Amino acid sequence: MIIQDGIPTKEDLAAVMPSAERLAKGPVAITECFQNIACNPCTKACVKHAISMEPDMNATPKVDTDVCNGCGACIARCPGLAIFVVDMTYSEKTALVKIPFEFIPVPEEGKLVCGLNRAGEEQGWFRVVKVVSGGKKNMTYVISLEVPKELAMEVRNIRVGGYRNG
Repeated sequence: MIIQDGIPTKEDLAAVMPSAERLAKGPVAITECFQNIACNPCTKACVKHAISMEPDMNATPKVDTDVCNGCGACIARCPGLAIFVVDMTYSEKTALVKIPFEFIPVPEEGKLVCGLNRAGEEQGWFRVVKVVSGGKKNMTYVISLEVPKELAMEVRNIRVGGYRNG
């Protein structure tokens, strides 16, 4: 239970996951933000206005998956590191998962990183496809990982320093 251990339940996740039909159309943001807190940077970051908080900024964010194009601008803006983008159309066997990252050293493109699930358990070694800096004022990086499709909804972090050549 998220209040006790910080790990969302299957029911929590089911409430925010896009449909299989939507996932088959291309990249889409997933907000794994489960607590009502006063926060709304993700809504301001989304130029397509695909993220909303109703009735006010104390609500959890909701993604209009019909509008979201999975650009990922919201990822680095989320102070809770609770937004991810999943692209199940990346290749026949792999998905692209974009995750927020705020540690040093930052992994390099082409390297392999040890991917972790929400509980911090190792899921395997995955190739870093792209690294995007949040900018000088926002030190959150967006790391794009190539993962097997069956792990696309599991991999949500990487082990700090757990890098090796591909």
